[in-house]
Amino acid sequence: MDSEDLAHYIEATNGISKPWLLTQLRLKKLQERRHQLPPEKYEQELADLHQTLMNLGEWWLGIEDEVFRG
Repeated sequence: MDSEDLAHYIEATNGISKPWLLTQLRLKKLQERRHQLPPEKYEQELADLHQTLMNLGEWWLGIEDEVFRG
């Protein structure tokens, strides 16, 4: 699945309200342009994505059924 397919999936499933899916989309887009970036830039953007994911924390605890159902 490329970033365009993932974006369509996110849109079709109302995933815009799911921050982990948006982070996954950012990661997919970064992977697709990895060959165009200097290694330092790629590593920095990957570190930024990791920090974004870590900042999500455990906001979903207690509402797993609501936010993770397909």
